[in-house]
Amino acid sequence: MNPEQTIAFARQIVRTECAAVERLEGYIDERFVEIAETIFHSRGRLIITGIGKSAIIANKIVATLNSTGQPAVFMHAADAIHGDLGIILPDDIVICISKSGNSPEIKVLVPFIRQMGNLLIGMVGNLDSFLAQHSDRILNTTVAEEACPNNLAPTSSTTAQLVMGDALAMTLLKMRGFTAEDFARFHPGGALGKKLYTRVRDIMSSEGAPRVEPEADLNTVIIEISGKRLGATAVVEPESGRLVGIVTDGDLRRMLQSGRDIATVRARDIMSPAPKTIAADELAIKAFRMMEQNKITQLLVVDPEQGDAYCGIIHIHDILREGVV
Repeated sequence: MNPEQTIAFARQIVRTECAAVERLEGYIDERFVEIAETIFHSRGRLIITGIGKSAIIANKIVATLNSTGQPAVFMHAADAIHGDLGIILPDDIVICISKSGNSPEIKVLVPFIRQMGNLLIGMVGNLDSFLAQHSDRILNTTVAEEACPNNLAPTSSTTAQLVMGDALAMTLLKMRGFTAEDFARFHPGGALGKKLYTRVRDIMSSEGAPRVEPEADLNTVIIEISGKRLGATAVVEPESGRLVGIVTDGDLRRMLQSGRDIATVRARDIMSPAPKTIAADELAIKAFRMMEQNKITQLLVVDPEQGDAYCGIIHIHDILREGVV
């Protein structure tokens, strides 16, 4: 194929799979509601099984369910008929995924599940199949055709299974009132979790946080900024501890360029009053967004429990180093 033909062919694959997904919308009806509510009120887990490519999709759906608070376990259909049926507990609900619904392993497995008395949901693309006829509930994932030019390789069908699984998982999430805080409990590692649980106080510089008094001379200000290596220092009233301003290395450069007599300059003369601050218990990702919006690289941190007293400084490098973004 020439480049134009390759582009046209690949775009056709995308259109075919999009059509398969659009078709799913018509399958979401009262039967879907009944399945979702049954799972929501169940005291057991979801056991999801399949064979071949459907087993791979089942694994992904299990991962999505577990990450959003719905206990789920993957059981390979072939392994199930060789001992893994012991995974299934009395209150569990079983979802069996298959395009044809007539795979040999499915025909062996389904009667055993029925004998155990567990509710069986068939996610199936053939409503006349063995699986469809022996399931208690049906999630219809019928597709008009595979995206494969030979109409053989599972493409549209597995995409439809994946999307139907996401629809079910997100519906259960919505029913459960699953929040961002809940999500964080299940995702403590990586950037996703860090965005949701890392607080400013966890990564801010607090030990020896830079500070000077309003009457501090220029030499003191420069030493404090360069010594703490955070590009700024807070200006704090010595008696009350009240935060009154911030001096950044940018303020120093502008002052030097102005030609003022540096011998008479005090911190109060070059500080920016009413500096941008953030509470220590706020999420670090909020601090990052504030820096982005205001085009700055640090925020002064205050402690609301101590009357918004200055307690540290957070730099954009702290956030990046922690992997929050």
